[in-house]
Amino acid sequence: MDSLISEKQVAIIGGGPAGLMAAEVLANAGVNVDVYEAMPTLGRKFLRAGLGGLNITHSENFKAFSSRYGDKNELLQPMLSRFKPNALREWVHQLGIETFVGTSGRVFPKEMKAAPLLRAWVHRLRSSGVRIHPGHRWMGFGDNGALRIENSDGEILIKPDAVILALGGASWPQLGSTGTWAECLRERGVEMAPWEPANCGFEVDWSDHLKENFDGAPLKAVAVTFKGLDGVVRTKRGELLIKKWGIEGGLIYSFSRRIREYLNQYDTATFYIDLVPDRDSEKVLKALARPRGSHSLSRHLQDVIGSDSLKRALLFEFADGKQESTSALAKLVKALPVVTTAPRPIEEAISSAGGVSFSSLEPSLMLKALPGVFVAGEMIDWEAPTGGYLLTACLATGRWTAKSVVNWLSENR
Repeated sequence: MDSLISEKQVAIIGGGPAGLMAAEVLANAGVNVDVYEAMPTLGRKFLRAGLGGLNITHSENFKAFSSRYGDKNELLQPMLSRFKPNALREWVHQLGIETFVGTSGRVFPKEMKAAPLLRAWVHRLRSSGVRIHPGHRWMGFGDNGALRIENSDGEILIKPDAVILALGGASWPQLGSTGTWAECLRERGVEMAPWEPANCGFEVDWSDHLKENFDGAPLKAVAVTFKGLDGVVRTKRGELLIKKWGIEGGLIYSFSRRIREYLNQYDTATFYIDLVPDRDSEKVLKALARPRGSHSLSRHLQDVIGSDSLKRALLFEFADGKQESTSALAKLVKALPVVTTAPRPIEEAISSAGGVSFSSLEPSLMLKALPGVFVAGEMIDWEAPTGGYLLTACLATGRWTAKSVVNWLSENR
C-alpha cells in the first residue's frame, strides 16, 4: 500500500451501485472513503429494481452485450471490458451469493432478491473501513470547491482530496435519483444532455372498453415491429402490459429509445403488434377464410389467436368495420398499428437518458471543468435496455472511476 495514498480522503456522493463499487475499489487501494447518501438507506433504486427478481447481468457473448449501449458503446467499451459480465458474476459469488442463468440468458441471484446481496456488500464495505453517512444530501459547491452537505443538523462543508459523484439519473425520484443536481454542474461549465425517459411506457388513446376492462392486463407471446428514423425495421418478441393510459413492459422498453427519438421529430409514432408471431400471414389468412357456420366472429377468431380475450379485444379495437373482410382482418392479426403520442413521464421510467455529456469528461471520467471531481453511473449520458445492462455499466463505471481516482491521487500528491 502506498503510504501517501493512505493519507488521502475521497468523498463519494451517492450510495447506489456505482458509488458503492467505487468505494470498494478505493478502500481496497488503501484510500480513506466516505460515502454520503441523501436517503435514509442505501441502494433504494437497486432494491426496488430487484422486487421482481434482481437481474444482475446477461450471459450473451461480450460483443453482443456491448452492442446494447448503442452510440455510447465505443465510449463505454474500455470500462465494460475491464468488468465483463463473467467478472461481475464472480464478484457476486465472492459476496456469498450464488447466481444462475435464466432461459432468456439473463443472470439472477439464486434467491432472486437484491436485499441479501446489498446487505453482504455493505457489511464488506464497512469491514474494509468505508464510512457511510445516510441522510446527507449534497447541496453543491461552496468556497474553494468545498462540498456543501446537508444533514439533520444543518449544513457542513468538507474538502476531500478527490470527489466521486454517483448521483444517478432522473427516473424514480422518490427513491433518490432526482436529477436536480444537473443545474449545479451546468453552472460550473459542465455540458449536460437533457433528461429523457428510457425503458419507459408510451401513451396510447385506447377505447373506453379497453381502458375499463383490460387495464393492467398482460399481452403475452407477441412481437413488435418498428421502423426508426434510420429507416431500419426491427422486430422483437416478448410480452407487453396494457394500461389505461397506454402500453408498457419489457418488449416496448426495448424499443423505447427508437420510438422516443421518432417522437422528438414527429407528433406520433406507429409500431405494429403481431398477435401470433408463430404463424405466418398465409396460415392466418387460410384459417380466417374457413367457413365459420353458426359461430360468431369472436368464436371463429379463437382458431387463429387462441382464447386470449385481450388479443380479441385489441383486434376489434382496430377492426373499424373490417370484420367482414378476411384479408383485412388477417393483416390486423399480423400487424396491429398502434399509434403513440408521447412517452410516459420520466418519473415513471425505469431509467433515464441524458446527464453529463462525455464531451465534458476526460477518459478517466474526471470532469474537465472540475479537476479532482469524477463521475460514475447513470448520471452520465448513456442508456441501455433492461436485462442486466444497466447495472453492469453502473458497476463498471464505478470501478473505472475509482481506479482513475487512485491514479490521479498518486500523480497529484
